[in-house]
Amino acid sequence: MQRTIINTPTAPAPVGPYNQAVAVSGQMLFVSGQVALDPATGALVGEGDVVAQTEQVIANLKAILTAAGASFDNVVKTSVFLKDMNDFATVNEVYAKYFGGDNAPARACVEVSRLPKDVAVEIECIAVL
Repeated sequence: MQRTIINTPTAPAPVGPYNQAVAVSGQMLFVSGQVALDPATGALVGEGDVVAQTEQVIANLKAILTAAGASFDNVVKTSVFLKDMNDFATVNEVYAKYFGGDNAPARACVEVSRLPKDVAVEIECIAVL
Protein backbone atom coordinates (compact mmCIF):
# COMPACT_ATOMS: atom_id res chain seq x y z
CA MET A 1 0.00 0.00 0.00
CA GLN A 2 1.35 3.39 -0.99
CA ARG A 3 0.29 6.37 1.11
CA THR A 4 0.53 9.93 -0.15
CA ILE A 5 -0.01 12.78 2.29
CA ILE A 6 -2.08 15.68 0.94
CA ASN A 7 -1.61 19.11 2.50
CA THR A 8 -2.42 22.41 0.84
CA PRO A 9 -2.17 26.01 2.08
CA THR A 10 -5.58 26.68 0.47
CA ALA A 11 -7.23 24.75 3.32
CA PRO A 12 -6.73 25.25 7.07
CA ALA A 13 -3.69 23.65 8.63
CA PRO A 14 -4.52 20.70 10.88
CA VAL A 15 -5.16 21.63 14.51
CA GLY A 16 -3.77 18.35 15.79
CA PRO A 17 -1.57 15.38 14.86
CA TYR A 18 -3.19 14.53 11.52
CA ASN A 19 -2.99 15.47 7.83
CA GLN A 20 -5.61 17.16 5.69
CA ALA A 21 -5.93 13.99 3.60
CA VAL A 22 -4.26 10.71 2.77
CA ALA A 23 -4.38 9.12 -0.67
CA VAL A 24 -3.96 5.35 -0.69
CA SER A 25 -2.38 3.59 -3.67
CA GLY A 26 -3.60 6.40 -5.94
CA GLN A 27 -7.14 5.06 -5.71
CA MET A 28 -8.78 6.27 -2.52
CA LEU A 29 -8.62 9.63 -0.77
CA PHE A 30 -9.53 10.01 2.89
CA VAL A 31 -10.15 13.67 3.78
CA SER A 32 -10.01 14.65 7.44
CA GLY A 33 -12.97 16.41 9.00
CA GLN A 34 -13.04 20.06 8.04
CA VAL A 35 -14.41 22.88 10.14
CA ALA A 36 -15.10 26.52 9.31
CA LEU A 37 -11.60 27.92 9.62
CA ASP A 38 -10.17 30.48 7.23
CA PRO A 39 -7.09 28.91 5.60
CA ALA A 40 -5.15 32.20 5.60
CA THR A 41 -5.74 33.21 9.21
CA GLY A 42 -6.88 30.07 11.01
CA ALA A 43 -9.77 32.12 12.42
CA LEU A 44 -13.31 30.81 12.71
CA VAL A 45 -15.61 31.90 9.88
CA GLY A 46 -19.29 32.58 10.51
CA GLU A 47 -19.47 32.39 14.27
CA GLY A 48 -23.11 31.66 15.12
CA ASP A 49 -24.05 31.29 11.41
CA VAL A 50 -24.41 27.65 10.37
CA VAL A 51 -24.85 28.59 6.69
CA ALA A 52 -21.58 30.54 6.57
CA GLN A 53 -19.81 27.78 8.48
CA THR A 54 -21.10 25.07 6.14
CA GLU A 55 -20.04 27.08 3.08
CA GLN A 56 -16.51 27.44 4.55
CA VAL A 57 -16.33 23.76 5.45
CA ILE A 58 -17.24 22.83 1.87
CA ALA A 59 -14.72 25.34 0.47
CA ASN A 60 -12.05 23.70 2.63
CA LEU A 61 -13.05 20.24 1.39
CA LYS A 62 -12.93 21.48 -2.20
CA ALA A 63 -9.41 22.87 -1.71
CA ILE A 64 -8.15 19.54 -0.40
CA LEU A 65 -9.91 17.53 -3.10
CA THR A 66 -8.42 19.85 -5.74
CA ALA A 67 -4.94 19.46 -4.28
CA ALA A 68 -5.34 15.69 -4.64
CA GLY A 69 -6.56 15.99 -8.25
CA ALA A 70 -10.18 15.26 -7.36
CA SER A 71 -13.52 17.06 -7.20
CA PHE A 72 -16.90 16.66 -5.53
CA ASP A 73 -17.79 14.18 -8.30
CA ASN A 74 -15.13 11.81 -6.90
CA VAL A 75 -16.65 11.80 -3.40
CA VAL A 76 -18.37 8.51 -2.53
CA LYS A 77 -19.00 8.99 1.21
CA THR A 78 -19.36 11.90 3.61
CA SER A 79 -19.85 12.11 7.33
CA VAL A 80 -21.52 15.22 8.71
CA PHE A 81 -21.23 16.11 12.38
CA LEU A 82 -23.66 18.69 13.76
CA LYS A 83 -23.57 20.42 17.10
CA ASP A 84 -27.37 20.78 16.90
CA MET A 85 -29.60 18.47 14.83
CA ASN A 86 -32.03 21.40 14.51
CA ASP A 87 -29.54 22.69 11.90
CA PHE A 88 -30.04 19.55 9.76
CA ALA A 89 -32.33 21.15 7.14
CA THR A 90 -30.22 24.30 6.88
CA VAL A 91 -26.99 22.35 6.43
CA ASN A 92 -28.74 20.12 3.87
CA GLU A 93 -29.63 23.17 1.76
CA VAL A 94 -25.99 24.20 1.51
CA TYR A 95 -24.73 20.61 1.17
CA ALA A 96 -27.14 19.87 -1.71
CA LYS A 97 -25.62 22.67 -3.82
CA TYR A 98 -22.39 20.66 -3.96
CA PHE A 99 -23.42 17.04 -3.38
CA GLY A 100 -26.99 16.92 -4.69
CA GLY A 101 -28.66 14.98 -7.46
CA ASP A 102 -28.22 11.46 -8.75
CA ASN A 103 -24.47 11.51 -8.09
CA ALA A 104 -24.79 12.32 -4.38
CA PRO A 105 -22.44 10.30 -2.16
CA ALA A 106 -23.49 8.00 0.65
CA ARG A 107 -23.69 9.95 3.90
CA ALA A 108 -23.99 9.74 7.65
CA CYS A 109 -25.12 12.68 9.77
CA VAL A 110 -24.97 12.70 13.54
CA GLU A 111 -25.37 15.20 16.34
CA VAL A 112 -22.39 15.46 18.66
CA SER A 113 -21.98 17.20 21.99
CA ARG A 114 -19.02 19.32 20.89
CA LEU A 115 -16.79 19.93 17.88
CA PRO A 116 -13.29 21.42 17.56
CA LYS A 117 -13.21 25.19 18.04
CA ASP A 118 -16.89 24.95 19.11
CA VAL A 119 -18.05 25.05 15.49
CA ALA A 120 -21.57 24.10 14.43
CA VAL A 121 -20.62 21.65 11.66
CA GLU A 122 -17.76 19.39 10.59
CA ILE A 123 -17.64 17.28 7.41
CA GLU A 124 -15.21 14.57 6.33
CA CYS A 125 -15.23 12.61 3.09
CA ILE A 126 -13.87 9.68 1.13
CA ALA A 127 -13.23 9.98 -2.60
CA VAL A 128 -12.24 7.59 -5.37
CA LEU A 129 -9.39 8.92 -7.48
